[in-house]
Amino acid sequence: MTTVESPPTDQPIWRPPAGALWSGRWVDGASAMPVRDPEDGSLLGHVTDTSPAEVDRAVAGVAAAGTSAEEWPAWRRREALDAAARLVLRRREVLTEVMSREGCKTVREATAEVSRAAETLRLSAQQTGRLTGETLPFSDTSRGAGRLGWYTREPVGVVAAITPFNDPLNLVAHKVGPALAAGNAVVLKPAEATPLTALAFAEILLDAGVPAERLAVVPGTGAGTGRALVGHPLVDLVSFTGGFRTGNEVARAAGAKKTLMELGGNNAVLVLDDAAREAAAHAVVAAHAVVAGAFGVAGQNCLSVQRVFVSSRIADRFIRDVVTATEALRVGRKADSRTDIGPLISEREAGRVQEWVREAREGGAEVRTGGRREGAFHWPTVLTGVPADAKVMTEEIFGPVLVIEPFETVDEAITRANDTRYGLQAGIFTAALETALDVAERLRVGAVMINDSSDFRIDAMPFGGPKRSGVGREGVRYAVEAMTEPKIVAVRRSA
Repeated sequence: MTTVESPPTDQPIWRPPAGALWSGRWVDGASAMPVRDPEDGSLLGHVTDTSPAEVDRAVAGVAAAGTSAEEWPAWRRREALDAAARLVLRRREVLTEVMSREGCKTVREATAEVSRAAETLRLSAQQTGRLTGETLPFSDTSRGAGRLGWYTREPVGVVAAITPFNDPLNLVAHKVGPALAAGNAVVLKPAEATPLTALAFAEILLDAGVPAERLAVVPGTGAGTGRALVGHPLVDLVSFTGGFRTGNEVARAAGAKKTLMELGGNNAVLVLDDAAREAAAHAVVAAHAVVAGAFGVAGQNCLSVQRVFVSSRIADRFIRDVVTATEALRVGRKADSRTDIGPLISEREAGRVQEWVREAREGGAEVRTGGRREGAFHWPTVLTGVPADAKVMTEEIFGPVLVIEPFETVDEAITRANDTRYGLQAGIFTAALETALDVAERLRVGAVMINDSSDFRIDAMPFGGPKRSGVGREGVRYAVEAMTEPKIVAVRRSA
């Protein structure tokens, strides 16, 4: 692996008009918190550390504005979201810089995320014309005689959106876009590490025509700001992306209200030996897809490939191909366009990943490449011979670590892939369509990618999984449906 060196930039980063947004205006709260570049710890600026009292003010403000379709009809919502999609692309350079400097994405990764966020907004705009109901079958029962009726889909009210650091623009768009398309008011609490991206996105929404009184952004900590937000009595739905343990805390704090939660994965890829028999090049494609799927954003991705089960008949060659592709990756500064792997979101997280690797090694695992850490950087690491109870096998590592294990039969591979408390996505490489479909049916996950890694998603698909991977589904259309309620109108004709 190559370490890329490039001088740090001295250019000032974009600054928001103020440290937060509520009550229809930009404001600075009573307390501030610093925003730092995880690469070198440099100070980028300050945002509001929103207190529970200020959260109350923000939620009360959007709740008072209401969700009346007369004041902001569907066609205006569509126009505003379409305009926001165009503005996101026009401000690509600013968004890329902010995202990369405060977060963990390289400039190439951040640039790609800008395009995805624009697409998410475009998809959200399209949903405003699909908020339709249907007539109800009163004539299908004798008790319905003389009646007719229908239902419409109405906004739930106030949506609390809590977003993670790893996709600080597109995952904000995935919550805020559908919520606004459905006619709701939104209070957004961005990740503590990446609030500037969320504030830059909010500025775009306001410039595009989203009414300021329908949107609030409250940066702050999970324990203070987040807990106050999800537990607020005027919040009608909580949409959260993060870890399983935090998801449990969110559910307890929220109480009896609707929740949408995407809680991560421990994703597996199965590589069958017929992939090599079909063509040697096919096995190489599988190896490169696995490497790309495991180490993008330094493994800080809920869809990252974490476990690979490969047929023992091709395991040695496959491992060599994966190690070769891994060692070709460039580790370095985010601002360098040649960089493939940037830092983790903090030195603490990099240390945690290093500790999990150390635990696996002490249990007998072999480090085929990587295993090195410097500050917030952890080099992409390939492990084999990992004990079944090691954390890198059982938990979501959220770091650049890949486990490869051989299997003898497809049944064994499926059993081992399913042997996790998560169920987000999986991948399978095989030249046999019938085998692929059989495996896909037996894998207990939300999505199976055939001849691809687990790390693939389009923003229109229902996204989520069973077990610890979440509650409900994201994806624009499905989020809009979850963020609305059916409202029935029934008419009894006069005698």
